[in-house]
Amino acid sequence: MASPTLVKTPDDVRRRELAAFLRSRRERISPEEVGLPPGGRRRTPGLRREEVAQLAGVGVTWYTWLEQGRDIRASDQVLAALADTLRLDAHERSHMFTLAGSTRPVEPSECRALTPQMHEILQQLHPLPAGVLNGRMDILGCNPAYEWVFGLEDIPFEDRNAMLLLFVRPGWRDRLLDRAETMPRAVAQFRASMAGHVADKNWKCLVRELRAKSPDFESLWSRHEVRWMDNMTKRFDYPEAGLLEFNYTNLWFGPRSETRLCTFTPSTQDTWDKLRARF
Repeated sequence: MASPTLVKTPDDVRRRELAAFLRSRRERISPEEVGLPPGGRRRTPGLRREEVAQLAGVGVTWYTWLEQGRDIRASDQVLAALADTLRLDAHERSHMFTLAGSTRPVEPSECRALTPQMHEILQQLHPLPAGVLNGRMDILGCNPAYEWVFGLEDIPFEDRNAMLLLFVRPGWRDRLLDRAETMPRAVAQFRASMAGHVADKNWKCLVRELRAKSPDFESLWSRHEVRWMDNMTKRFDYPEAGLLEFNYTNLWFGPRSETRLCTFTPSTQDTWDKLRARF
């Protein structure tokens, strides 16, 4: 007789997502970054569970259960210690607290810099694809048209980074028809933006992840090329709609702001027709 199917509750799903998130962030940190010896050959990348537990000041068994998605509760103090150990940025920290079921208010972050008025502007621009990005290329907010063109619907918020999408997600990159020109330009622009953040651990962590996961990024990064962001035309080969062509425009929030509104205005009547048919 077949065993009954277990129905997963929302809490089960949340704990499973938390477990996967913790593992992914643990695996991206090397022992040397946190002052630990390499420890010889490792079967998996990054830190071991016992090392995370030691650095965060929690029990190894308790942390293992957390990564296994078991039904355990973590205090805000413990979650903060884990966030520091795993070197989470503001977006990742907020995401972890939410997955852990914390009632702690969301800490201020660049994402919260998007006022209700800014969110309203994004929606009013629809069906023009529009999004807000910071200097590190994190996508802080966007409208449905932008999500559709860039295929973001199934990508978690904390992974919505244009550099990761371009260099680590082949399916996303394959939509860009001019990627041979886009990829070198993107790396040069990213390096220029990083000039003011060379000691920032979140930027350094992103570069390390890109270099480890993308030979293309590693090769381009070694060129040390820099360039400012410019407005241009971008072409996409969308699976359902075919060729889409846009004029890409950056609008910065202020004279010294690294946060910008990016809009994509159709450059052909055919692209306009496809957007209007979709939305």
